[in-house]
Amino acid sequence: MSITIIPKEEQAHGAFDGGKILERKPIGFPQDGGKIKPYSTLFYWAYAWSEKGGLIGEHPHKGFEIMSFVLTGEIEHYDSKLQGWKKLQAGDVQIIRSGSGITHAEKINNAASIFQIWFDPNLHETLTKPASYNDYTGASFPVFEDKESKTKVMVGGTQLTMDSNVGYIQEITFFTSEKTFPLKEDSVYSFFVLEGSLELNKQKMKTGDYAIVKQESEMKFSAMEKNTRIFIVKTPLQPGFETYVQMAGLSTN
Repeated sequence: MSITIIPKEEQAHGAFDGGKILERKPIGFPQDGGKIKPYSTLFYWAYAWSEKGGLIGEHPHKGFEIMSFVLTGEIEHYDSKLQGWKKLQAGDVQIIRSGSGITHAEKINNAASIFQIWFDPNLHETLTKPASYNDYTGASFPVFEDKESKTKVMVGGTQLTMDSNVGYIQEITFFTSEKTFPLKEDSVYSFFVLEGSLELNKQKMKTGDYAIVKQESEMKFSAMEKNTRIFIVKTPLQPGFETYVQMAGLSTN
């Protein structure tokens, strides 16, 4: 059984465009020196923001599925398929299936923030596929609400399909102070506290903290602030194929 909490102060850091774009990385690249290395089908997870706007210039990708979740404000995206800039607003989601290769650039506009998460599909298959991407508006995702919480579902029974093995991606807002989730032993649950503070199985977490839960029978959340929000990803404990980390002989957690 395992619960690992990575406070925001212990996450890897990064910057682009001379510091105009800043990042905290719950899962950094191997060279970032962060506490958590890639695991399951999660290769990279960054929270990025900009106060006045900044540019990440055009650069290439292959194989991985790269997802951008716009948390606040507005971003702009350019890629070699579209050959033009497209805006995404808060709540929108983009997936790039980079396949055999694609280049893209990103602008994070003033007062905007995003998650960018890289998922590791079976690269033996995806590297032979042409690259593709899709953009989805926030309003296109189903929202389920009960007296305890509100859940926005972005992956898992929605129109957003992935090559990577991902059970679900959800954003959950807690209305009541306590909520318990039963867990499956064959899965890993990774989440980021977007807003507020809570206790996870009696361990305290605050805004910006990250947790990995595996081989637990349940997650018991005790929200310490009204409308505490988390962003949660369910992935397999064992992906069932050789991951990039294994192919490259990199160390894991």
